[in-house]
Amino acid sequence: MSKKIEKLFKSYRDQLLHLAKLYGVVEVKSYARSSKKLTISQLELLLIKNNIKLPVNLSSSRANAKQELKENSITNIYLSLMVIFLIGSFITVRPYIKNVVNEVKFTYVAKDYQKTETKKLEKTKLKLKKKSEKFEAVNETSRDLEIDADNTVSLNAETALNLFEDLNYNLNDVRNGQKVKPIYLTKLPKDINTLNDSRVKRELFIKIILPLVLDENEKITQDRKKLFKILNKKFNTPGEKVWLKRRFREYKIADKDLAKLKMRMDIIPVSIALAQAANESGWGTSRFALEGNALFGQWTWSEKGISPSDKDKNKKHKVLQFQILKASVRAYKNNLNTHNAYKKFRQARAILRQEEKIINGLDLTKYLKNYASIGMKYVSILESIIIKNSLTDFDKANLLPTKLKKGVAL
Repeated sequence: MSKKIEKLFKSYRDQLLHLAKLYGVVEVKSYARSSKKLTISQLELLLIKNNIKLPVNLSSSRANAKQELKENSITNIYLSLMVIFLIGSFITVRPYIKNVVNEVKFTYVAKDYQKTETKKLEKTKLKLKKKSEKFEAVNETSRDLEIDADNTVSLNAETALNLFEDLNYNLNDVRNGQKVKPIYLTKLPKDINTLNDSRVKRELFIKIILPLVLDENEKITQDRKKLFKILNKKFNTPGEKVWLKRRFREYKIADKDLAKLKMRMDIIPVSIALAQAANESGWGTSRFALEGNALFGQWTWSEKGISPSDKDKNKKHKVLQFQILKASVRAYKNNLNTHNAYKKFRQARAILRQEEKIINGLDLTKYLKNYASIGMKYVSILESIIIKNSLTDFDKANLLPTKLKKGVAL
């Protein structure tokens, strides 16, 4: 029988199929109905399983291997084509998938951020309340604290000095590289002028203003990093586009010129900010500074301002007032970074950036002659204040990192 089969069928596979059909192997029939092609090895196993003797005169192992290789090659070709197709499809739709994922991620992060910030704000209020209670218990007298009509806390000079001493906030240490503690006073001490020692009075003023300036510069630095990160990306998320739109509005760039934004979004040298605040507020003793937290003598023509007592009758300007000192620093930063009168100041600062030099106050004071009507004489006054008080030492100062992002405000 086996010899007849070998003569009838050239292929060893055909012989196996014939035997399966002859003996009625059920498994082979079911596979045939489902259009699935069995390999030689599978056919042999099914015949052996059904106690059917395989043909005696088997094809050579080389022929079997060749047949198996042919069958496997066809299968591998189909699989390879499917893999190539899937990879090509993924590469094609990847930018669209990325955009969708980024939008979903931004939405989730925004909601999560809102919840997190709300919780942090509640915790911060609780901690500040505890600190305030502890502070009152230590001093045991209401003379050290004064609550103003706008619910801001005003420390007297002696209490402020004691507070800074207890917190080891020392300007000599800052000059030697120690980070500045984030302590933000909302108002200047109303009795600062009663301090007999002018050196102590000036140091107290610097200690109060320095953290406020550094905090504002730190925010600008973070925004600047984010700006360049966005500009280096090929695709921007909806959240990033909204962020850019807000920065254009903040820095008063109507034509949305990115070159202008890069030039305007930069820090104010700490030495210049301290010198201008000292000069404009009389080291914190002027009426505008004590009554309206006006550190930089900015003018306004609105009703919300303090009228100068010696103002010319033909002039209707007032000095802009603020609820807290930090708001005055922020308005000053916006003024130097947006007003056309200080365009050369911003250009000179940008050149220092391009040359990778440290932004030093004395390198930029000459570009602030338009800040006051006395022009270059005003520049000389600023330079004198900076040099006599070694204010350039603070151009490299940094805030101490803290879990409370807003620091301690009093």
